Amino acid sequence: MQLKMTEQGDIVSLTVEEERMDAHNSGDLKEQMLQLFDEGKCNLVIDLSAVRFIDSSGLGALVSGFKNASAREGNLKLCCLQPQVHSMFELTRLHRVFEIFANLDEALDSF
Repeated sequence: MQLKMTEQGDIVSLTVEEERMDAHNSGDLKEQMLQLFDEGKCNLVIDLSAVRFIDSSGLGALVSGFKNASAREGNLKLCCLQPQVHSMFELTRLHRVFEIFANLDEALDSF
């Protein structure tokens, strides 16, 4: 999976540079997040602006990251969801779990 990582203070933003987040690549995101947590970086923003499709594996990777961040007293927030991806979050009611922001700046400002 193509990921771009940017650190701003104690916040790490991960930009997913893939059109699909599915069973074939969501494990890579999960591994990257676990590596960041192991390094003590527990405040993450996931930028999904390029993602046009997400399946249960992709959602599962994000939920796993959210749980791991929370367990370490950190936070995982999402931004820049495409309409079809946002509707998947509403369908699964995960929009009630995650803090979702329109853009990266809003997400960063929320910490």
